[in-house]
Amino acid sequence: MLSIWGDLNMSIPILNYHQISKVPSKPYSWRSLHVDTDSFEFQMKFLKNLGYEGKSIRDLMPYLKGDLKGKVVGITFDDGYANNLYNALPILNKYNYTATCYFVSQKLGSTNSWDKDLNAVESSLMNSDELLKWHQSGNEVGSHTQRHSKLTTLPLQEAGLEIKDSKNDLEQIIGQSVDAFCYPYGSYFDEHIDLVTKSGYKSAVTTIRGKNDTGSDLMKIKRIPITCYTSIFHFALKILTGYEDRKNKKMVF
Repeated sequence: MLSIWGDLNMSIPILNYHQISKVPSKPYSWRSLHVDTDSFEFQMKFLKNLGYEGKSIRDLMPYLKGDLKGKVVGITFDDGYANNLYNALPILNKYNYTATCYFVSQKLGSTNSWDKDLNAVESSLMNSDELLKWHQSGNEVGSHTQRHSKLTTLPLQEAGLEIKDSKNDLEQIIGQSVDAFCYPYGSYFDEHIDLVTKSGYKSAVTTIRGKNDTGSDLMKIKRIPITCYTSIFHFALKILTGYEDRKNKKMVF
């Protein structure tokens, strides 16, 4: 039976954020996906005080493969919101952390239009120049398809283009390989995992909750959701114990 403490020597927590901004008022949907800037900084400071190194998926790969050992935590942002650059990046730099941001390649400079019918706050996404600033600061650029498409609703060939062409779009901007992928809505079939692998990605994150052990499937990386409702007590539970492993189910975004 899994202890709530888990195997702290082997487990690697990877945090899943979306927006670092003021939390919207209650009438709006998906307000949980906003974490205010002060809370984000407190969480990063908490990790630093515990001796953790915050790392992008790229920088975390040697630990996930078992080539390196250390007290590390992964930091990821989905969708590519401009507030990740303006609110989160200065805090990451302050603590000498890196992170991966997953961009919707055909929505750069636009908004989260896929949430339009869900009464969510319309938020700006980074444009190509801002994405380049994120990259040049030492952080990782990952792909979240071209249009934030739910892969399981598309013909397989179309899903393959969303996966492959988004990689090409982003590589043209940063001038180097894009190796990290994120399944929109956490939705995929085995066929999509195969397409991600064949497209040349080296990792793919899911919305399955839990920590990762050395040797975990790099195409089905688990993550820990951090929302506006995550108190520092729950943040500590998520990082320091097997709390998230006991959840072991998909989040739906």
